[in-house]
Order: sequence, then C-alpha cells, then structure tokens
Amino acid sequence: MAFARSDGRSLPMKVPIAVKILIAGGFGAGKTTMVGSVSETRPLRTEETLSDRGTDIDDTSGVEQKTTTTVAMDFGRITIGPDHVLYLFGTPGQERFWFVWDELALGALGAVVIADTRRLDGSFPSIDYFERRRTPFVVAVNCFEGARTYQLDEIRLALDLNARIPVVLCDARRRESSKKVLVALVEHALRAHHPAAT
Repeated sequence: MAFARSDGRSLPMKVPIAVKILIAGGFGAGKTTMVGSVSETRPLRTEETLSDRGTDIDDTSGVEQKTTTTVAMDFGRITIGPDHVLYLFGTPGQERFWFVWDELALGALGAVVIADTRRLDGSFPSIDYFERRRTPFVVAVNCFEGARTYQLDEIRLALDLNARIPVVLCDARRRESSKKVLVALVEHALRAHHPAAT
C-alpha cells in the first residue's frame, strides 16, 4: 500500500499487524462489558432485547436482570503502537448462536474465557471449544458484586483446567483490569506458540 506525496511520488505506507483475540464465555458472563471497557473506539455491538420467545430456550437463572443478548459478535480495537493493533471479537454466549464461533475463531492468537461464579457451568462450552481447537486461552473470573468469592485453585479444580492455563480475577467493567487479562492472554499465547522463547 502506498500514499502520494505533494511532489507526486508515492511512499510505502506501513500497515500495522493485526492481532485477533476472542472474548468468550457463558450467557451474561461479561463479554460485551469487557470489549466495551477496553476498546479505544466505540465498540460494535449486535445486541438484541430478550423476548418472550426465548423464555424456553434461554436460561437466565442467576442473571435475571439481563435484558439483552449478543446475537453475532461484539467488536473492539486497541492500538498497541504504530506496528500492532489488537482486534477483540466477543462471541455470542447462547447455544443457538454458537455457529458463529468458527468464523470468529479463524486466525485468532488466543481467547479469554470469562467465568461467572454464579453460573460456572456456563464456561464449559467455551473451554471445550478452545481445547479442541488447541487455541491458547486464559480464564478470567469476573468478580460480580454479591457473588460468592472463590480461590483461584477452586475455580481451576471446578473447571478441570490444565495447570498451564492461567486463571485470573478481573472486573470486566474496569479498563485496567480487562487490560491485565489481555496481557496475561498474550503472554500465555506467546509461550504456547514459541515455547523455546520463554
């Protein structure tokens, strides 16, 4: 790619390297919130209002106050520097939208699985998916107000996680907290892709 100078000559334009990360997890775990908290641009959201038609399909126990759901993806962007940009893709959490995951996962460096201790079983489909694809991932335990607090070892045991999978606490509403999760993922993914370099 090139751009024209005022004297008519063209100079090569450096395009930053795009790094793709997925944000996954169960319904209502905080995926949309995390993408929104760290994106430097207004995030793209594909949320729709929950309707009576989904009553028999969507399990809202533990998240009864939730009124919307992601039906395709969330998208956010973070510029790391002149050479790198991070693209965040939040996956839909409900089973009927899982067909989107394969497209979103293409070319991803890794994934964050957001775990909600109020509905920990909602993490299993994401964990299983990334384990099957051998996609590096971390588990971010979203600390909801009023939810029971667990030790990280308890979470690891309950989710039957390999000892190499990082488990971190986070508050998906807070930019700095979400950034720490992304840093943990990138470090883990680099170790997974280049073990000799660590």
